[in-house]
Amino acid sequence: MSNSLMAGLRRSLPPDQLISEPEDLYTYSYDGTPILKTLPEGVVFARTVEEVASVLKLATETRTPIVTRGSGTGLSGGSIPVPGSVVLCLSRMNRILELDGDNLTLLVEPGVINQDAGLKAEGVGLFYPPDPGSMKVSTIGGNVSENSGGLRGLKYGVTRDYVMGLEVVLPTGEVFFTGNKCVKDVAGYSLKDVFIGSEGTLGVITKILLKLIPKPAARKTLLAVYDRMDEAAATVSAIIAARIIPCTMEFLDRTTIRCIEDFAHVGLPTDAEAILLLESDGHPAAVEDEARQMEAIARAKGARSVALAKDVDEATRLMTARRMAIPAMARVAPTTILEDATVPRSRLAEMVRFVQHTAQKYRLTVGTFGHFGDGNLHPTFLANERDPDEIHRVHEAVREIFAYAIELGGTISGEHGIGLTKKSFLPGAIGELNVRILQSLKRAFDPQGILNPGKIFLD
Repeated sequence: MSNSLMAGLRRSLPPDQLISEPEDLYTYSYDGTPILKTLPEGVVFARTVEEVASVLKLATETRTPIVTRGSGTGLSGGSIPVPGSVVLCLSRMNRILELDGDNLTLLVEPGVINQDAGLKAEGVGLFYPPDPGSMKVSTIGGNVSENSGGLRGLKYGVTRDYVMGLEVVLPTGEVFFTGNKCVKDVAGYSLKDVFIGSEGTLGVITKILLKLIPKPAARKTLLAVYDRMDEAAATVSAIIAARIIPCTMEFLDRTTIRCIEDFAHVGLPTDAEAILLLESDGHPAAVEDEARQMEAIARAKGARSVALAKDVDEATRLMTARRMAIPAMARVAPTTILEDATVPRSRLAEMVRFVQHTAQKYRLTVGTFGHFGDGNLHPTFLANERDPDEIHRVHEAVREIFAYAIELGGTISGEHGIGLTKKSFLPGAIGELNVRILQSLKRAFDPQGILNPGKIFLD
């Protein structure tokens, strides 16, 4: 059936917008998720909403599965093709359409890179806060589809908090816009929120209206070093209890610290069991006061040292080092399997200890880092996909880690989505009734099930 779709598209699109040779398709057979890959039947590079509508209408007529993707940085298998599918790539829909300084909004196409949107806002003194670790390559469309988070999530939230409107194409080829520039809008159901985080299973997003905020006037960055992980966790709890909400509160364990230092040579203490990277932003006086309080709390909770970045360059270098965690760990082993579990902040120390215990139990190497401030951890296994026994042990360890996160009142994803890798855990995380409600939404928008089938749900 995909052959019928491709034949129809060849009649309507220029040759440079279609590929179907196996050697060309390989690049689109995988995303940022390790191990998983499936070759699609073809790839379409849409440039306009009209082309997207045409592709979806033909896909519906030929009942061809469509998998939408951008840069392919997803970490839960959300953009991996399914057998017989055609990939709809939106990376060429990459225009910033409007910056509205009066209403503090930015209208973009889905292929705009996250960092480019942020720089556009900064150019007029505004701020787009969501900053996934992949911000230099990931697209806004992908961020919206996965409801991505980032290092600034503690204070500023996730992508959903900055989406004011979406243009969406349905499988029928119909196009509609949901949302607007109004700060207050409670007319009817919030359809845009249904599509945010829907992982390409309900419709194809072709325009995104983003909310901007004033750029913080000042920031201060601190590095706290610990000989015991529990002391780092206690610092986080104490800072929150003191009613301080920094924009960043990042945790790195010893394995992660050593991988980053070997890679980037930024001067991190490789003998420490844990470090916290803390950043406050806002009014200069408030930032000064918060930084001073956080330093005092960190020392009181056992930090062996607390250093304040002496200038913007040093602060940027520390944040960049944190963003290097994944590539730094990827150098150590052939296969880096990065997971995404979230627990209440008061249970962080328990969760990290459980991850370490589980890794020992299954004879695995794991590094854990993440957003301690919002309870979002990334246990990262360093393995070899050519060793089936080791990969089996990783999967068993991940299963136990997710089960324990749920037991602690947490969840199986803070920012990576469900995709292929976590769909078997979804009923346990949100309950069977919630899953059935989500599936009924899927059937309402996509009755033939052609949009990213096989993702999120077990059937």
